[in-house]
Amino acid sequence: MAIPFAELNKINPSHIIELFELELTVGTHIATGNPLGLPTTYRFHAGANLNSFGEIIFQSNSYQRVAVQTQGFERKSTGVLPRPLITFSNLGGIVQNPSTSLLVTMSDFLAIVNEVTPHNDLIDAKLTRKMPLASALDNANFSSGSNPFGTPSSDRLRDEVFVIDRKSIENRQIVQFELTAAHDLENRLIPQRTVTRDLFPAAGTFI
Repeated sequence: MAIPFAELNKINPSHIIELFELELTVGTHIATGNPLGLPTTYRFHAGANLNSFGEIIFQSNSYQRVAVQTQGFERKSTGVLPRPLITFSNLGGIVQNPSTSLLVTMSDFLAIVNEVTPHNDLIDAKLTRKMPLASALDNANFSSGSNPFGTPSSDRLRDEVFVIDRKSIENRQIVQFELTAAHDLENRLIPQRTVTRDLFPAAGTFI
């Protein structure tokens, strides 16, 4: 949905738009061969930045508005990497089931994932936070057919990449996940699989 002219007065060319991409792994979150035809990447936004209830187009990719809240992305002066929280509403559908074209709740979606890997709950799924400027949004976002703030581009703050570390809350109202920076090794088991000679033939040998 194009941004109405009335809403353009609420933003400016340097306004930061917060977008998210959730990437799933075939074999872990999606069954090998993907028999259900599930997307491997889900793109969404909370709508708060633009007061937009429709989609946002950035670099030809569509980001759908979902009922989601985030907190804790701010970096601290102590150098400790943030461990943000992302909270999805569990009251209505947010993810489309390709086999039925119906929106399913996050709990229903987790049930699909957990059939592939029991008790996975989207652990290790990659979440990328993109923060383009309003001036970088595609022309398709605007009812006039062109971006009034400038020429669409890739201008944005550096992407922040996280992985889902654990599911912290699940009830009828919400599902909440705790994230960790993709390069944050603190409190994570390395390696995450047991080292055996079957997987690593050189294990236990020395040069």
